[in-house]
Amino acid sequence: MQPLVSILIPAFNAERWIADTIKSALGQTWQRKEIIIVDDGSADRTLSIARQFASKEVSVITQPNQGATSARNKALSLSQGGFIQWLDADDLLASDKIGKQMEAVTRYPSKRTLLSSAWGSFFYRFDRAKFSVTPLWNDLSPLEWLLRKLDQNLSMQTGVWLVSRELTTAAGPWDSRLSYDDDGEYFVRVVLASDGIRFLPEAKVFYRRGLDSLSYIGRSSRKLESLLLSTQLQVGYLRSLEDGENVRSACLKYLQTTLPYFYPERPDLVKRLEQIAASVGGHLETPRMSWKYAWIQKLFGWTPAKLTQLYYNQCKLSVMRSWDKTMFQFETSKFPNI
Repeated sequence: MQPLVSILIPAFNAERWIADTIKSALGQTWQRKEIIIVDDGSADRTLSIARQFASKEVSVITQPNQGATSARNKALSLSQGGFIQWLDADDLLASDKIGKQMEAVTRYPSKRTLLSSAWGSFFYRFDRAKFSVTPLWNDLSPLEWLLRKLDQNLSMQTGVWLVSRELTTAAGPWDSRLSYDDDGEYFVRVVLASDGIRFLPEAKVFYRRGLDSLSYIGRSSRKLESLLLSTQLQVGYLRSLEDGENVRSACLKYLQTTLPYFYPERPDLVKRLEQIAASVGGHLETPRMSWKYAWIQKLFGWTPAKLTQLYYNQCKLSVMRSWDKTMFQFETSKFPNI
């Protein structure tokens, strides 16, 4: 009998996307699966839309709003599968994503082997998703994966992973203290508990970008504090594997990359980050703005320069998103069968 795969979907105010996400889960070529959707107290129609898909294969649960980590832990506690597929409520899986990864399970019989896949970002037209290869798109040991992640500030999207139940249990639950970069911290623990990562480029995930994404940090104090905690934990995880010069160098680069999020508005968090840097035998340098904003910094200070950069990036993303939406609407109206 095929192993059961649990597809776990936390959802919050995702009425625009949740139906397509569920359909991508239902459309998996891997037949033996269960889909568990946990609505985290949405204020829109997310729950009612999700309930339209309820069946023997699809379970829909609701809870008061407690955050994504709580919703994920709830979904995990209800799951029965021997393998876990995480899926955010606005993302999509290629129809054979799980199938291709499960085929690889027979080649890597260890239950501690972690399977990853390619992922591309899109706004509305998933067939135009941009897949950008990074050094994490390889078969790697846990140490090498973590070194590359921190040294180059790389990431892998939540849906790329297929994790055995044994490995999921070894990694532990999602950290409920985190409201930002909770996925980064969680999957570093999964990697840490694994005996190696196997990358399957033919398996694909589609990550939807947007201004209203929970991954947008802005100037939220809660998210900034979460980012600091996640950064501190990840540095500790890497050093628990090895604490040589190359590890300390990677940790220091990661801390330096994180510093601009806090500087200069949160001196308390900057101080804590500097203390972490000191613990790895280094120090942090004052961040530098790119040439586009350096003149604003010199004339008006850091905060106006950061705000200008923030609003520029928001506007740029909004324009790109609006254009893609327009093209999506045009293509679907002109070619309704696409």
